[in-house]
Amino acid sequence: MKKQSDLSRLMQYAGGHRYLTYSSWILSVLSALSALVPFIYIWRIIKEVLEAAPDFSSEHDLTYYGWMAVLFAVLSVLIYISALMCSHLSAFRVAANMRRDCMRHIVKLPLGTAESFGSGKLRKIVMDSSAATETYLAHRLPDKAGAIATPVGLLALLFIFDWRLGILSLIPVALGFLIMTKMTGARMEQKMKEYQDSLADMSNEAVEYVRGIPVVKTFGQTVFSFKRFKSSIDRYEKWVIAYTKDLRMPMMVYTTAINAVFTFLIAGGIVLTRSGVTNELLLNLLFYVIITPVISTTLTKIMFMSEDSMIVSDAIKRIDSVLEAVQLPETEKARDPQDNSVVLENVSYSYDGAKDALHNISLKIEPGQTAAFVGPSGGGKTTLANLISRFFDTQSGSVCIGGVDIKEIKKEALMNMVSFVFQDSRLIKTSVLENVRMAKPGASRQEVMQALKAAQCEDIIRKLPDGIDTVIGAKGVYLSGGEQQRIAIARAMLKNAPILILDEATAFADPDNEVLVQKAFTKMAENKTVIMIAHRLTTVQNADRIYVLKDGQIEESGNHDELLKNGGLYSRMWNDYQTSVDWKVGAANA
Repeated sequence: MKKQSDLSRLMQYAGGHRYLTYSSWILSVLSALSALVPFIYIWRIIKEVLEAAPDFSSEHDLTYYGWMAVLFAVLSVLIYISALMCSHLSAFRVAANMRRDCMRHIVKLPLGTAESFGSGKLRKIVMDSSAATETYLAHRLPDKAGAIATPVGLLALLFIFDWRLGILSLIPVALGFLIMTKMTGARMEQKMKEYQDSLADMSNEAVEYVRGIPVVKTFGQTVFSFKRFKSSIDRYEKWVIAYTKDLRMPMMVYTTAINAVFTFLIAGGIVLTRSGVTNELLLNLLFYVIITPVISTTLTKIMFMSEDSMIVSDAIKRIDSVLEAVQLPETEKARDPQDNSVVLENVSYSYDGAKDALHNISLKIEPGQTAAFVGPSGGGKTTLANLISRFFDTQSGSVCIGGVDIKEIKKEALMNMVSFVFQDSRLIKTSVLENVRMAKPGASRQEVMQALKAAQCEDIIRKLPDGIDTVIGAKGVYLSGGEQQRIAIARAMLKNAPILILDEATAFADPDNEVLVQKAFTKMAENKTVIMIAHRLTTVQNADRIYVLKDGQIEESGNHDELLKNGGLYSRMWNDYQTSVDWKVGAANA
């Protein structure tokens, strides 16, 4: 199957507006050709001046020629403005449709797939990549049409007046074009991809850096702990310096070549006037000196257009990387869960296809039961919770809620069944009311207030200048990590889903906030199936059943007392935890 060109892809997004794009090209060509007409009148003015000198009293056409030059110059500008109006209308439609299609696809992706991109990278793809196509369509393509028409018109002018000077004028053009092809070939296309990759990497790491600031505040770490962000900046710095040095010499030669046209014209003029200076030769030489700067301007435009076409090609590939991400399959024969039990049978999952993050996991959580996943880092706790909420699909085995495989439950129904509170709960820049109401868009203010009260958020609301109508992040209004957690808990309470997943939900809470968060959890967990992921074992010791995961497998399971009696991994983890607590208390007393 023949691969579509980048322009064909863009025109698909333009729809009916693509005719405006085509119109902009025609208008740009007309503008470029109109812009050359004043040079013809300038030639006539010079000719009349040379012929009439030194007595100009008999000349009456100079004013006419001057006004005609002005008229065509103004006409060229007006036609070009019309071309840009057409191209911008089409470009805006293309960018809007790209962003719309990307966002519609993203919201249908598994949450795990969206997370794997990274929010910074996704934002850059959706916004910056579509913006790159906007610049290309709105400016570069009309300019390209004009840039192609200009040399054609120039060639005609150069050879009509004096073919010898015309050839001399084209020598630097040919040299500049050869050098330009060296800077805009396949190697340059690969360099452009590397440049965009480094920008995307730095953007993604910057977002993660900002989100990690609560960790710095909570645990007293220094900014130097953010090695990935600093490394991404260092990589970008090294790449840009190396790339600039690589293009330094070609760019110097190119700039010299395209601006050397006067050198060739002067040398040619000296040779051609050895037998004497004629008015015709002087006229043409002056004319060529005036018109040839258009050549260097046109060549520079073409060079930047080649660069922009590579940027657009890369942007389309990045947008396609989002649009080609596989959506979760939706069943045509949806079934409704009978209760809020959770059952996993022989579940395995691998992120890279090499090593299983989970291997042959089977467990059952009864309705209304509280289950906890604990174990060493990298054991598969979060992956297991992600599979239960269908952030990913299992690669083997099945996950059932209420006796129904989650692949047979409608996505909306599944989301109504499950609530999440993550360790890095995210609030958006809007009021507390709207942040909580996201869980239930039709909720009244009274329902939101009840949820906030149940989540122990009354002290937060009291200190905010406009209460629940205060916009978070505006005018210096910010919340601590623990306070954000309580707002997120209020959101989950308002949703009131029968299954609740808590993933390290007290990780960033200070001691005072942790007490309130735990009270909110107790209230929220009433009559619900609760799945907790925690490193602080004191938060899970009252769970009905604790599953200890290690290397993607269930090492042991049971309640707190049973696991301590077994003397296994959980018992060792508990003893280590108690030792660390005693050490901290002892150090504090000392």
